[in-house]
Amino acid sequence: MWHVVLFELFVIVVGFLAGMTASVAGFGIGSFLIPLVSVQTGIEVAIALVSLPHFLGTSIRLGLLKAKVNRKILIRFGILSAIGGLTGALIHTFFESDILQVIFAVMLISAGVLGVLQITEHLRFGKTSASIAGLASGFFGGLVGEQGGIRSVALLNFEIEKEAFIATATATALMVDAVRMPVYFLTQAGQVSEFLIVLILSSVAVVVGTFTGNLVLRKIPERSFRRVVSFLVLFLGIFLLFLGLNSRLQL
Repeated sequence: MWHVVLFELFVIVVGFLAGMTASVAGFGIGSFLIPLVSVQTGIEVAIALVSLPHFLGTSIRLGLLKAKVNRKILIRFGILSAIGGLTGALIHTFFESDILQVIFAVMLISAGVLGVLQITEHLRFGKTSASIAGLASGFFGGLVGEQGGIRSVALLNFEIEKEAFIATATATALMVDAVRMPVYFLTQAGQVSEFLIVLILSSVAVVVGTFTGNLVLRKIPERSFRRVVSFLVLFLGIFLLFLGLNSRLQL
């Protein structure tokens, strides 16, 4: 019994930190909650289950920052992200998630290092590159439930202030959620219903973390924001690489 209580406590703590991180960097809910929840549910069910707290946290962030959304970038970037998200959600059960996670992690580590070293400060996306990045981030979001790292890296290449960055990333994430969640719950509603307590605890924790993170965002200097996001992308990449390799070694 104690291990169940301990697991639920971890869900609350990680959910809170994930919601707070997402408010600061534009990603983190799925990336940190899915690996934890999958320990009890399995990866496919975890992806579906965590999509609800992800949707709730994302909706709240957008409500807080909707006036800051860069609509031009959202149209160019977000629509293709939604298309990628639907495609990934439709085929996610046919792939080995641990292999995809390793590939995804290496991509994030590379992007995080470039950002921390400020190499990407001199790079800017054109329309084609932005479209490809939007499609890729949505696809990974649907496929393995973790889209935010790639999306944030891509959006760092646009000249927008931190609030506009988070607001546009959030609006894009919500578009992806809108197309992938129906697929998850139509195909896995029975499995998800077996873990209602995890669903409730993670949702509440993410909501509280989201409001807390919004307060933290206001205190981060504009000049430091891009480097903070890059550090978080790098950390996420290392975290996911460790989990993916560990999973492969246990096979």
